[in-house]
Amino acid sequence: MKTLKGFQRKYLRGAAHSLRPVVQVGKNGVTPDLIKAVNEALEAHELIKVKFVDFKEDRKALSEEIGEKTSSEPVGLIGNVAIFYREQPDKDRRKILLPSRGE
Repeated sequence: MKTLKGFQRKYLRGAAHSLRPVVQVGKNGVTPDLIKAVNEALEAHELIKVKFVDFKEDRKALSEEIGEKTSSEPVGLIGNVAIFYREQPDKDRRKILLPSRGE
């Protein structure tokens, strides 16, 4: 996946504002089941929120780990909620069109 530019991250953070977290990181941390759930959510929605119920002090490092393991881009971290984006490979199923420059 190509790296997002700053204005694209800002656009995605704005788009994620009204979303609710679809996955929660609990007492077990980043498990294969959690990665599977994040992958499925990204496949369906492209842009998701993940809430850190536990491991709040490690949320930045865990967000990067989740991003690597799911081939997604951590877009932002607001409080205990991380925002992830992964472009849908099928152009017909894409829901989010990123701006190509600061629009």
